[in-house]
Amino acid sequence: MIGDPVVELTRVYHASAAHRLAHPALSDAANASVYGACARPHGHNYYIEVTVAGRPDPVTGMAVDLAALDAAVDRAVISRVDHQTLEAVPELAGVITTGESLARAFWRLLAPELPEAALTRVTVVETAKNRFEYEGGAR
Repeated sequence: MIGDPVVELTRVYHASAAHRLAHPALSDAANASVYGACARPHGHNYYIEVTVAGRPDPVTGMAVDLAALDAAVDRAVISRVDHQTLEAVPELAGVITTGESLARAFWRLLAPELPEAALTRVTVVETAKNRFEYEGGAR
């Protein structure tokens, strides 16, 4: 119904992946200077939080079909990056795999898989200290 509140739902997914932070135009020494230990190959157990918004269905009370959301996230992101070296993932070609860049790249992969305007935020949790949020250029 018009006027029904919009609610957000955040679903959390997991993927383990290896990567190395390096800009191709920089030497190994320059990359080491910029990225520190992260310039060496290493891996993370990433948590990817996908936030979507919608109006609850008057019959089911649900704003989002969780099975459809899970399938879309698996198809667009998880199946492509889990247990991979991120630099070798074709959909991430040219992306320096910082958390910031991954949040934007995952948004780009997910948005076409979801109903228009449903996706409101993608968060990549890289470590206990690092989380990166992207809201599709809303800010």
